Amino acid sequence: MSISIRIPSDKENKINQLARKRGMTKTAIILEAIDEKLGLNKDRAATIRDSAGWMKEQEVQQLRRDLSCFDEIHEKDWP
Repeated sequence: MSISIRIPSDKENKINQLARKRGMTKTAIILEAIDEKLGLNKDRAATIRDSAGWMKEQEVQQLRRDLSCFDEIHEKDWP
């Protein structure tokens, strides 16, 4: 199915930049954004939120602190 949309030039420029940076087409970027908005794919934060729904707020905060190490890269650990 084909859809035509008008996108303001500033947003189109951002889409172009992101597509180049990630090595993707503009169409792939737009489809990914639509999927994310519709809840068809989830990023790590959404997955944590969903799985933490049964936890107390204090436990959620601790989980976030515990998982934050995955956001760090220590160059000395890599030869």
